[in-house]
Amino acid sequence: MQRFVIEREIPAVGSFSRDQLRDASRTSNAALAELAPRVQWEHSYVSGDKTFCLYLAEDEAAIRDHATRSGFPANRITKVSSIIDPTTAN
Repeated sequence: MQRFVIEREIPAVGSFSRDQLRDASRTSNAALAELAPRVQWEHSYVSGDKTFCLYLAEDEAAIRDHATRSGFPANRITKVSSIIDPTTAN
């Protein structure tokens, strides 16, 4: 599995209520269940008019499949080549 960052443009998503975010999560989970084990959702960051989602997937096509099934756009898909954090300096 490869790690991807998916940028989704969703108007006003940053001001969604807890219930709206829960419903979006449920919609995504239903699509993921149809695609298992090809795609796994790690988590998402929600801000303004965008979400930035971290996924594990076999390939970009699996990410696009999820976008089609869930109805959530995948405006930009970026494959992660490495992960660094403060401990990388040690």
